[in-house]
Amino acid sequence: MTAAIPCVLVIDDEAQIRKFLDIGLRAEGYEVLLAANGAEGLALAATRSPDLVILDIGLPDREGHDVLAELRQWSHVPVLMLSVRDTENEKVKALDAGANDYVTKPFGIQELMARLRALLRARPGEPEAPQRYDDGQLVIDLARREVMLDGTLLALTRKEYAVLTTLVRHAGRVVTQQQLLRDIWGATHTHDSHYLRIVVGKLRQKLGDDPATPRWLKTEPGVGYRFISGV
Repeated sequence: MTAAIPCVLVIDDEAQIRKFLDIGLRAEGYEVLLAANGAEGLALAATRSPDLVILDIGLPDREGHDVLAELRQWSHVPVLMLSVRDTENEKVKALDAGANDYVTKPFGIQELMARLRALLRARPGEPEAPQRYDDGQLVIDLARREVMLDGTLLALTRKEYAVLTTLVRHAGRVVTQQQLLRDIWGATHTHDSHYLRIVVGKLRQKLGDDPATPRWLKTEPGVGYRFISGV
């Protein structure tokens, strides 16, 4: 079985830096995504789920610190910050905000690659998903493939069950629309978000879950969905 090629997202407004990193990363066997500003970078992070992000602090539309703060609301992807600012305060600010490492410009490509490899090795493994969710009201038994609400067995379609259990396995974390569509409908349906909206709507009806004040299924506008665990 061939290992998946790690995907690195580079968010930097300097065209020369983007080109330099694009060439260097691809030469090392990485898949590369490029963004010239924070908004574009966050959109790519949400839709493409990179394995690592290289983030410049000085961006034209917003500070890299702000981009990092927003990214950390829904993702634990390793982030390596780039900056011409080399003061200790800047480094501490970035690391305290959730960055995993910090490199000062100008930098050597070999040092950067070594840091990337270290961050990718240090990624925590996915915790084993529990086989049963039970908050006293909603019970989801993955082993038996049963969902019960207040003691009553719910009749879910295959797609409804697949969406619910995928969200439960990632409880507390955002699962992007594209990931759900790719995993459940297939790679050719990653833009068919209306399929997902219909299934989530029917799921909410069966769960009695109000989208305005969600008990279990929370929408993250423009990004995806999150299962709110009450356990």
